Amino acid sequence: MALKDVVERIRKEEARVGRDVGSTKLIAVSKLQPLERIRGALNAGHRLFGENRVQEAAGKWPALRKEYPDLSLHLIGPLQTNKARQAIRLFDAIESLDRPKLANALARLQEETGLCPPLYVQVNTGEEPQKTGVMPLEADSFIAESRRLELPLVGLMCIPPLDEEPSLHFALLAKIAARNGLKELSMGMSGDFEKAIAQGATSVRVGSAVFGDRIESISGGL
Repeated sequence: MALKDVVERIRKEEARVGRDVGSTKLIAVSKLQPLERIRGALNAGHRLFGENRVQEAAGKWPALRKEYPDLSLHLIGPLQTNKARQAIRLFDAIESLDRPKLANALARLQEETGLCPPLYVQVNTGEEPQKTGVMPLEADSFIAESRRLELPLVGLMCIPPLDEEPSLHFALLAKIAARNGLKELSMGMSGDFEKAIAQGATSVRVGSAVFGDRIESISGGL
């Protein structure tokens, strides 16, 4: 099974770089994957998954959670402020806190409902205009402001540029996390997760290497 192979690669890289075996969590990215593939991973014992869109996650995970109440679901895609209320009830962690407007919206909802899952600040390490995320030079001040709002920050997340060495971006994210006292690092995907582990990733987000091509790819979509 591909899931087993990915886990074995993670453990092998942990051992190679001298990290504790099991110190890197696998977030199986299930966006646009058919239900039978997700069930296959669940039946194999995997419990940590990542989704990009609130609406898609809302359509499949509440029912699955009734069958597998110990699963954990992370939002790893951009979060619109008008979806924040739904997101805090649906997800066990939100990895895409990326702007003051969203931070303020989550703070208001937390005060109103008493709910807010653990949050990761997304850092745009490549400073790419087409990507969401806080710019590296603004990360410290954004983290400080989010803490002032009493948001439950636990870590950082990044998606490196496709045409640059990812290890440089992983190292940058690790430095920002260290100086701000954040322990969780969500970084690394199917093509580079071993490099992320070498730079200290505590979780890697792997989709195609676990599940195979997404439905949109199979059907000729984006």
